[in-house]
Amino acid sequence: MVSTLFKTKYLNKILLNRWAAFLHDLLCVPAAIFLAFFFRFNLQGLSEIYLRSFVNFSYVAVPVYACFFWFFGLYRGLWRFASLPDLLRITKAVSLGFLTAPIIAVVIFKMQDIPRSVLFLSPLLLVILLIGTRLGYRLFKDRRLHLRRKEGVRTLIVGAGQAGDLLLRDLLTRQEYQPVVFVDDDATKQRREIQGIRVGGQLTDIVKLVGALDIGLVLLAIPSAQKETVNLVITQCTTARVKFKTLPSIHEEFGDNVKAEQLRAITLDDLLGREPVDLDCQAIAGYLQRKTVLISGSGGSIGSELCRQVAALAPDRLILFEYGEYNLYSIDNELRSNFPNLDIITVLGDVRDRERVGWVFRKFKPQVIFHAAAYKHVPMVEINPAEGVRNNVLGTQLFAEAADQYNAECFVMVSTDKAVNPTNVMGCTKRIAEIFCQNLASRSKTRFITTRFGNVLGSTGSVVPLFEKQIQQGGPR
Repeated sequence: MVSTLFKTKYLNKILLNRWAAFLHDLLCVPAAIFLAFFFRFNLQGLSEIYLRSFVNFSYVAVPVYACFFWFFGLYRGLWRFASLPDLLRITKAVSLGFLTAPIIAVVIFKMQDIPRSVLFLSPLLLVILLIGTRLGYRLFKDRRLHLRRKEGVRTLIVGAGQAGDLLLRDLLTRQEYQPVVFVDDDATKQRREIQGIRVGGQLTDIVKLVGALDIGLVLLAIPSAQKETVNLVITQCTTARVKFKTLPSIHEEFGDNVKAEQLRAITLDDLLGREPVDLDCQAIAGYLQRKTVLISGSGGSIGSELCRQVAALAPDRLILFEYGEYNLYSIDNELRSNFPNLDIITVLGDVRDRERVGWVFRKFKPQVIFHAAAYKHVPMVEINPAEGVRNNVLGTQLFAEAADQYNAECFVMVSTDKAVNPTNVMGCTKRIAEIFCQNLASRSKTRFITTRFGNVLGSTGSVVPLFEKQIQQGGPR
């Protein structure tokens, strides 16, 4: 009920503003004609004959111009954002009115006493009146907004191109932002202004400008920015300890309507510094189709992503093995929603439980196993070494022996680059697990494969989200 009343009130306000603008334009028509007469007779008063001509011509011109004003959509836009398209629409409407109104006036009133100069001068004055009031209103609103915006966060915009201009136009309508300066590496744009905001330097000047102008936020408005440019801006912002946001890249959804809502924080892809590697999904799908696939640790960050990727390749059956109840529930619910035709088996269990692991292999006979269950947070395993050994070493041993015992085709162990010359407990446990699988492979029909991940972006225990959070907060303190 409240929502309906609000919408009704809002629509009524729009209609009221539209009719007010329409009435204003209609009043401008006789005003322009009168001024044309006034200027024609050197600012002297009109005689009775010419006063009658003014009235008769106005009777015809007002409805004629009204039709063209409405036809060309002069009231679809808002005066607050009057611009070149509004100027073009006004010019078209007045031009056609100038060609039509005199002809009708001559047919009806003969109009022998109207000077020709009035016919040519009145449309020019009408265009000036219509455009002048609109631009005057916009300048007035912009001035008020500029005064209100003094409390907004002082903002530096990186990139004085088209995207920067569009972003600035939107920021100028918002109280929460106070655009102060642009930076751009293009030498031809230095000391130029966009919407009254100066280009104050290059990207390497960000630190200096942040301190000198008391900047509280830096916005990157270069959708096609290369990784080197993004890294340079991140470095500058981190040094200056200032918050930083960016527009979507050119590969993301990006059109001509740039708005503040599109601004986002730095993502992991922005920090990556290299292009993602594309997999040969067709070859992988050819292998996994018609297979029963088991993924341990399926509720973890790496395991859950494995589940999504494998599910998309349409295996015959997907078995989710996970110790955490909620994590298992979450990935199971997601997969059943996105892949309703896939046969999904959820098993709540611990990789260190010999009975539970044996039951899963006996009942479902998995052909391909992805073993992603592990404790991988280095500092946590460092202070709990016994649990790290039990989970990462003994858990892998149980799973690998079960794969060998029940003649699985392939066992993929998800390891880590920290297993290379390990210097911590977590790396040691994963290296021991690798050695066990390699040894078992030499006497088993099952193929054992070990894959070493680096810092998996966004995974549980990865240090990259910590770096990302520090950058968003202005860098490490």
